[in-house]
Amino acid sequence: MAGSELKSDLWISEYLTPWDIYAHGITNVLTYKKTSFQEMYIVETGAFGKGLVLDGKWQSCTGDEFIYHESLVQPAMIAHQNPKRVLVLGGGEGATIREILRWKTVEKVMMIDIDGEVVEACKKYLPEMHQNAFDDPRLELIIEDALKVLDNSTQTWDIIISDLSDPIEEGPSFPLFTKEYFEKLKRVLNPGGYVVVQSGPVSVPQIRYHARLINTLKTVFANVRSISSLTAAYGSPWGFALCSEQKIDIRPDPEIVDRSIAEKTTGGLRFIDGITLLGILQTPLYVRKAIEEETTVYTLQQPPKFFGTGVSTSVTS
Repeated sequence: MAGSELKSDLWISEYLTPWDIYAHGITNVLTYKKTSFQEMYIVETGAFGKGLVLDGKWQSCTGDEFIYHESLVQPAMIAHQNPKRVLVLGGGEGATIREILRWKTVEKVMMIDIDGEVVEACKKYLPEMHQNAFDDPRLELIIEDALKVLDNSTQTWDIIISDLSDPIEEGPSFPLFTKEYFEKLKRVLNPGGYVVVQSGPVSVPQIRYHARLINTLKTVFANVRSISSLTAAYGSPWGFALCSEQKIDIRPDPEIVDRSIAEKTTGGLRFIDGITLLGILQTPLYVRKAIEEETTVYTLQQPPKFFGTGVSTSVTS
């Protein structure tokens, strides 16, 4: 293309829709492995730093992962104000637990991930993301199927964060975006607690997946709020669901939020403050309409299957 200079010969292209791809130029492959559950790359990109790719889908990049992980974690933590016990499903990079452990009130975090090989690779190659969170004595790391742990656990939690990879049919997590799974989360949620679910892209061509997840969650929780943030590394704005049995304050006072963050957290946030939180809690009109019109409920018999994986390609001149 006239005026363009490509500086990479290796590209990982993620299929967003049957007509759209999003490609990152790779400068170095740090590790690759086909684990018992999925295909894993950890790479260095030209624009977004290091990235984790599972089954061809970008999980996060060091360049902008703070936008995703703060959006995933902090709204629920701020809404609760005194979270002591937090459960994380997924979150192999360690960035989700990093954000949780900023809170001085937190006494215990349990992280459950099915793929220990991915977790170990992230510990080694992505220290920028976990920032030694795996070494925090408040963390209990369990390598196991989340459903098995939930079925056999009597522990309860103030905050539950479901940070699972997208439910593609080839991957390990597509049964975990269903009504039955969300009912298991509700069973172990403390009164006054919050559940957060990574809920896929909210771009116009892909909005139906997010709307169906929100609709499914509404069959389980009394209050569900769709929020989203701009995550450039994904090639799409990304959605999250904030769920609770109590009313969710969607117009928090920014000054009160800022004081709470200053008093109760350590380490410094880069994306979420009072103004940003107020903004992302305001669900756009097209998203609200898509949710209102949706009737599908995902179940174990009919689980969601997001479109696409991805592929790596080399370009030679």
